Amino acid sequence: MAVIIVQASRLSLNDFYQTWLHLEHNLVYVVVLSAFVLVGSTVYFMTRKRSVYLVDYACYLPPSKLKVEHDRFMKHCKLMGCFDETSLVFLDKILGRSGLGEETCAPEAMHCLPPKPSMEAARQETEQVMFGALDALFANTNVKPKDVGILVVNCSLFNPTPSLSSMIINKYKMRGNIKSFNLGGMGCSASVIAVDLAKDMLQVHRNNYAIVVSTENITQNWYFGNRKAMLLPNCLFRIGGAAVLLSNKSVDRRRSKYKLIHVVRTHCGANNKAFNCVQQEQDDVGKTGVSLSKDLMTIAGNALKSNITTLGPLVLPISEQILFFVTLVANKFINAKIKPYIPDFKLAFEHFCIHAGGRAVIDELEKNLQLLPVHVEASRMTLHRFGNTSSSSIWYELAYMEAKGRMRKGDRVWQIAFGSGFKCNSAVWLALKNVKPSCNSPWEGCIHRYPVQLSL
Repeated sequence: MAVIIVQASRLSLNDFYQTWLHLEHNLVYVVVLSAFVLVGSTVYFMTRKRSVYLVDYACYLPPSKLKVEHDRFMKHCKLMGCFDETSLVFLDKILGRSGLGEETCAPEAMHCLPPKPSMEAARQETEQVMFGALDALFANTNVKPKDVGILVVNCSLFNPTPSLSSMIINKYKMRGNIKSFNLGGMGCSASVIAVDLAKDMLQVHRNNYAIVVSTENITQNWYFGNRKAMLLPNCLFRIGGAAVLLSNKSVDRRRSKYKLIHVVRTHCGANNKAFNCVQQEQDDVGKTGVSLSKDLMTIAGNALKSNITTLGPLVLPISEQILFFVTLVANKFINAKIKPYIPDFKLAFEHFCIHAGGRAVIDELEKNLQLLPVHVEASRMTLHRFGNTSSSSIWYELAYMEAKGRMRKGDRVWQIAFGSGFKCNSAVWLALKNVKPSCNSPWEGCIHRYPVQLSL
């Protein structure tokens, strides 16, 4: 455009007149050129990638009556009568090292003696979490349920009929032509998958809102047996959920918190060890639970390497890309046996939302990505305050950073989560302004107490 303007400024009135006469005698040329420009412009505007904005999100804050202190947890486990002495010692040991604090919450059915893991209780838990988060989201954004055209719900272990998405549609009387999806069995990384699906739908359906609801059900997935590999989830998983409002409307950019930049998904399910490392199954006496393999951390590390190999070129400075590429080529084709170069992702992101799957997961990523304690603070504090809330944990972490006043305009956020299958998924967001915490933030009233000193 600059070159054209400069050239046009050098033309005289006579030059413009001669050009007009030339075009007047070449009408076919003018029509073809005009048609080409018109069609090209139409194709461009119809097929260009639409920006996806995160208008706001809300995390569910359980009532204080559902809190599970460590002593109360162990006393309850003893009174249940289903765990032997070895299992009780194991549970106490794991709980002490888990990184969970004294304020995590369990569903109401698990506070009963004996517990009541019924279908009705499971529905009540899920409704309490989903509707609690959605009520806060609609109140904060002033968006009406009937304005939402896309709904994606993810919950791995509780998939009743009618579906969870149908429960939401019925509760809020959403419109009949809403595009609804219900993702099940996709593990703790399912929220990123749901965001990716919503993003793809927003590329197709113009001027629309999409809601992503991420939760997990504890009521029907508590393990009442004595196999150690299946007892771990009892210590780690707690009640929680989040609702996220996405938009492709250009008018929403001004009020949105973030813009979605990248989503990178890695699936290692072709490998048998990776496929079987997190599995819902029955033990020898028919008790159902989720089994976690000893190889879980190794498999997660390999999945992370695959994921950052794809993500790195999209976000890293060119200097880091060159170093990473050179060592990769040297090891693969020259057998140089050089230690693989770990890119410095601190140059690409200001904030990290690492899935709060457990203390070991956070420790491993902090070590592998060479992060500083401040970079994993949000993950550790989320695990301490809320426990492992499965796929929604990355939203509690984002809320923590906002509550601390750390999110500035232009900051880049990396959400990274792992899930059964085995999957490693990443989402990259760009802060569009200095982000303040929304009303009804899960950290309201307690953020001043964090970070807390964790015991080793």
